[in-house]
Amino acid sequence: MAQNEVRVSGFGGQGVIMAASIIGKAASIFNNQFATMTQAFGPEARGSSCSAQVVISDDQILYPYVRNTDILVAMSQEAFDKFFPEMRENAVLLYESDLVKLCKLKPGQKSYGIPATRLAEEMGRSIVTNIIMVGFFAAAGGAIGYEAVRKAVEDSVPPGTEKLNLKAFQTGYEYGAKLLGKGGAA
Repeated sequence: MAQNEVRVSGFGGQGVIMAASIIGKAASIFNNQFATMTQAFGPEARGSSCSAQVVISDDQILYPYVRNTDILVAMSQEAFDKFFPEMRENAVLLYESDLVKLCKLKPGQKSYGIPATRLAEEMGRSIVTNIIMVGFFAAAGGAIGYEAVRKAVEDSVPPGTEKLNLKAFQTGYEYGAKLLGKGGAA
């Protein structure tokens, strides 16, 4: 049974919950897998700690919570500090490189950073930072393929924003593909 435990984390207002929802939708609807998502956030909403757990599996999921993270998406320092200890030995860390300062990783762990907020600001819309991270996840996370995640982005964003969000997704994906030496667009 192939299973991936994914945690998307950051602070309220970064689109953490939507990013996790897109990842779950990509797996379950567009990649013919099973997925569950749970979320947690502080009562303050914007600016408070926020995370969402996505379990992706080829078989039915009996326990919907992340116990040992396979892929951690950290969009803030607080999120990294809080969730780094639960990463598996061979886990992948995807992080916002302008906001997260790493500590020493455990043996076998890999980390890939992207200046997602800066890239979103260069597009003129910081609101798409989460979608850039989703594109980066598609390239560097290895859990779900490009096309499934792309379709989930297009299907999940508000009507009229598809073009902007797909451009943000592609920006994150291409950054990750170049970082990993995969070439450009899929």
